[in-house]
Amino acid sequence: MARMPKEHLEARRRQILDAARHCFIRNGFHATSMQDVLTEAELSAGAVYRYFKSKDDIIAATAAEALAEVASAFEADDGARPPDLDNIVDLVLGVERPPLSGSQESAQLLVQVWSEALRSPSLRTKLKEVMAEARGVVGGLVARHQQRGLLPADVSAEDVADVLMALVDGFLVRRAVYGHADSAAFRNGMRALMSAPAQAAR
Repeated sequence: MARMPKEHLEARRRQILDAARHCFIRNGFHATSMQDVLTEAELSAGAVYRYFKSKDDIIAATAAEALAEVASAFEADDGARPPDLDNIVDLVLGVERPPLSGSQESAQLLVQVWSEALRSPSLRTKLKEVMAEARGVVGGLVARHQQRGLLPADVSAEDVADVLMALVDGFLVRRAVYGHADSAAFRNGMRALMSAPAQAAR
């Protein structure tokens, strides 16, 4: 049998993953059957099983891609001057990057990945690694703003980064469940909270 070109193999794998992603967004990971994926991809069982041994393998590959997209939204900025405060918020929200601010479907897939991480130890480990890297990048930016006097320095940069990322998690859940969530309005609210003067303890 003639060997298929690498480009063909990659295109077929992409076809399967795109079909699976559509099914997962529509029906969820566990309500989607392999037959659903076969039908969506318009491929035979043999063609799909050549690339993935099971539906769990497809779920793992889909989740890995979603996490890679999230990680790409938190690329470190090594410039001498940190981004303006508004840009830190933009970085956390990822307003121009599909994983964080794209369609309701993108948010729904990420929420499913979080849920699947409760069941899969390997996925949970990978998710922790990705979010630890993201936390490091955001924490580094926060620290640089603290050094320039743009943020209070009496709270650790890591704690500020955790809060920012937790707020974004909430934003994603709202988008996944309710469909529409205004990135600009959310950003403005975060900015107002971050710039509010600290109140003296009573």
